Amino acid sequence: MQRTRTKNKRAVVAVVLAVSVLLGPTFVGPSPLQSAFADTAATKTPNPATSAKAADLTTSSMFGKFEPYFAQTLADWTTKGYAPGSGSYKINGADISNQSEFKQAQSGSYQGKDNVLLWKSERDNWVEYRVRVDKAGLYQMNLQYYPYDPNNTSSLNRRPVQLAVTVDGQFPYREARAIVFRRLFKDELPAKVDFKNDDIRPRSVSINQWLDEPFRDSINSYSEPLKFYLSAGEHTIRLAGSEPIAIGSIGITPPQQFVDYKQYAAQLPATQASSGNIVNFQAEEMGTKNDVAIQMVVNKDPLSVPLSQGNERFNTVGGARWQTGGQTVSWTFEAPESGRYKIAMRALQNTLTNMAAYRTIMIDGKVPFRELLEYKFPYVNKWKGITLSDEAGNPFEFYFEKGKHTITMIATSSPFQTVIIQSEETTNLLREVTAELKALTGAVVDVNRTWKIEEEFPELPEKLRAVRERLVIMADEQLKANGKPDNVYQTIQSVQRDLDSYLRYPNEIPYHMDSIASLQEKIGGLRETLIKSPLQLDQFYIVPTGTAMPKMEANFFEKSKATIVNFFLSFIKKEDITDIDPDALNVWVARGRDFVNLLQELSDELYTPQTGVRVKVNLLADENLLIYANAAGITPDLVLGQPQDKSIDFAMRGALQDLSEFPDFEKVKNEFAPGALMPFFYNKGYYALPETQQFKVMFYRKDIMEQLGLKIPDTWDEVYEMLPTLQQSGYNFYVPTGDFITFIYQNSADFFTKDGMQTALSTPEAFKGFKQWTDLFNIYDLEKSVPNFYQHFRKGYMPIGVADYTTYIQLAVAAPELTGWWGIAPLPGIKQPDGTVARWSSGGQTTAFMYKNSQKKEDAWEYMKWLLSADTQERYGMDLESFNGITFRWATANVEAFTRLPWSREDRNVILEQWRWYKEMANPPGAYFVARELNNAWNRTVVDGMNYRESLEEAVVNIDREMVRKEQEFGFVSPDGTVLHTLDLPQVTKPWEGVDRFVNK
Repeated sequence: MQRTRTKNKRAVVAVVLAVSVLLGPTFVGPSPLQSAFADTAATKTPNPATSAKAADLTTSSMFGKFEPYFAQTLADWTTKGYAPGSGSYKINGADISNQSEFKQAQSGSYQGKDNVLLWKSERDNWVEYRVRVDKAGLYQMNLQYYPYDPNNTSSLNRRPVQLAVTVDGQFPYREARAIVFRRLFKDELPAKVDFKNDDIRPRSVSINQWLDEPFRDSINSYSEPLKFYLSAGEHTIRLAGSEPIAIGSIGITPPQQFVDYKQYAAQLPATQASSGNIVNFQAEEMGTKNDVAIQMVVNKDPLSVPLSQGNERFNTVGGARWQTGGQTVSWTFEAPESGRYKIAMRALQNTLTNMAAYRTIMIDGKVPFRELLEYKFPYVNKWKGITLSDEAGNPFEFYFEKGKHTITMIATSSPFQTVIIQSEETTNLLREVTAELKALTGAVVDVNRTWKIEEEFPELPEKLRAVRERLVIMADEQLKANGKPDNVYQTIQSVQRDLDSYLRYPNEIPYHMDSIASLQEKIGGLRETLIKSPLQLDQFYIVPTGTAMPKMEANFFEKSKATIVNFFLSFIKKEDITDIDPDALNVWVARGRDFVNLLQELSDELYTPQTGVRVKVNLLADENLLIYANAAGITPDLVLGQPQDKSIDFAMRGALQDLSEFPDFEKVKNEFAPGALMPFFYNKGYYALPETQQFKVMFYRKDIMEQLGLKIPDTWDEVYEMLPTLQQSGYNFYVPTGDFITFIYQNSADFFTKDGMQTALSTPEAFKGFKQWTDLFNIYDLEKSVPNFYQHFRKGYMPIGVADYTTYIQLAVAAPELTGWWGIAPLPGIKQPDGTVARWSSGGQTTAFMYKNSQKKEDAWEYMKWLLSADTQERYGMDLESFNGITFRWATANVEAFTRLPWSREDRNVILEQWRWYKEMANPPGAYFVARELNNAWNRTVVDGMNYRESLEEAVVNIDREMVRKEQEFGFVSPDGTVLHTLDLPQVTKPWEGVDRFVNK
């Protein structure tokens, strides 16, 4: 039956391919930027005709049609002769012409301004403005805004406001889907120190004020503000978003024109600063920053101030903490007298090997001349003194009046944007070729088959030649932007060589189907490198013209001395995790230093004054230290941040305290989903509580689902119904190959018998769940290997699928262009007789547990309750996000604390619905064999073609054998096989009703 279905499927695909061949390849029209590239390529390759063809190939309609990039649109406008407009127009924020059905925008006064639009925008909705333009042309838009906070919690919301902008109902270019208006922050300085005299990372606090910013794309891909073409007459501007904002006005003006340095310098007064006094200030002492993720960094260079001297000192800023386009830092300094000055700084740019970093540099809020739009910081593997200079090394001069001034630096990837655009369109072409090869070959490489590709399928080598021409352009542009070969350049050339080898013998192209598919990942991955622009700074120097530059680089002897000193200081015992403080509650945390410092700070601030119990929080760098410490009899009172199976490993060996022995345990237990506690149950006791909890939901692309006319599936039957439409259009549904828990639980099966002594996977329900899991890949042709669902989802190749919390954060942080165009829904499930849909699934947790030999059990229990309470989890999560940005969103297991964190209402309700069905696998002795054997069974069934029943039966035998062995080891079964006593696992058969009170209906 399965073989027949496969043959029928291949026959259908072959017919589709034949029709496509007869009709010829279908492409959307050429973009202006690509036409310009084609002209460039014609001068670099021996076949101008081929280059012209390359110019005509853009994103295939097979994978949906998207707006061109701003660079392409601007090139088109330039070709058409569109000139800058004239005249300025101002629209009061309150003067909206229309808004969406939710009616969340109203006029009013706010923070000293009248005629303001107060836009709650708690969900995706929009407002519209109308403006009449007198003269057609290109215009720049500015927004005067205040991050509006209808709930008076502005200190908690750190996200930038993202708006999608349409003009007359259309996105003029792709970047208009996500235009970002950021908030301002500053660090609470000076930094505090801990008991080891190390700096504690300062808190970022909001700066609440009206801001006026131009419309820019989400990651500052262009050093100049975005432009819009407006014809003469009336236009409708729509702003759509889901973040609260107060809008004072929208300004529409002709684009700013930038002079070059020569013109700028000619206008400067000739006055020279006579004193020769150099102004020096620390880069880590930022005046403002527009992203809490921009952080101070510890550096031990001998010239980095203040010196570390064996301690952790936040004496620099940036590096990987300041690499995303649009991240901005400003510093304030005071010029001692009016005159001409040079600007220098100590900089380290060594994060990405051989890659240059770029910054847009502003003085007193403006870019003074064109050369500072994209100022280049070449890769150097050591600290360098950088003086702002032209390409010949001649320092730029700036005129400062006596008094305060600001320097602002904005991360940008603008010089690499041409390569980024080409990499995406090249990836799309390669994906088209791969899809056609799979259809042609039935996804099977048959080296014994002879092909006549050039005669029968000439579009395949034609597309590969087009890809090669793009790679030539990309390599040249990358070399031009970076200044020297780098990893990106070498990757492009490597792919180009591979294509040359395939094109040498076109009839053998089908033999290289898998290799061609792998090229997509190589080229597609370039973007993630190119959009990063890391730069680390130590000090600034404002040097009067004519005054010698200060020393900014350590010499060989200074570096050698610092190395020796740091070496000997490393032997000085500052902290040993095995030093148990008898007068304090000792807590070990298996997380990063920032997590540990924050927990120590909160304990000192909130817990100790309230209880009088001093808490010592230590960093557990390696979880294996728990085993060694336990063997040596050195244990803390509490351990945090451990994987969910770790507690039972210790509990089986008598090392942990049974938490159910505390009289109020049942009350605490009820704060968590019953299914979340199953891995912590052992021998009638509970030995841990969940600290963080992941979730699985279904992600979907709204634009592609709408384009295909598909609704969001609620059950797996609905998923099966939508798969033909998805796959015939070149898409697919994603399910992680290792997600067996979902299908076992949703089919009313279980992993273990109620007494916990053997596996329950031999039941009809378990066989049904295993078959459903494997059928997705055997019969329904889901991808068996997906290196990165996030990338496939972002690019539109897999517009729907099952993923977890990590994917949510990635999309929220790194895919701003998709803002408003993706959503989440509960997992597909199986409809029950009563009409409900069972959506059982797991997620993964980290835990907190207590050691049995703790001398402070009552104190440890009180601290654990305090730490896992809603109030503490909310404060801890908010502070983490405040310090580090949304990438550190705390995945608390406390459902009430979860609802207080800054999730959108729609997403929060989806996650809460899935939370009702949260259920982890129990963890009796030998349970670790389940995952191993089920994954082996999946491979036997899906990869090797073994019958699913035989495969699962083999797994059941192996699991039961291992469980008996471990039960004998821990005294549940005698050597002769007699059961001495059972585990009696808790049973969770109903969804958790504890979340219902938090769901906004």
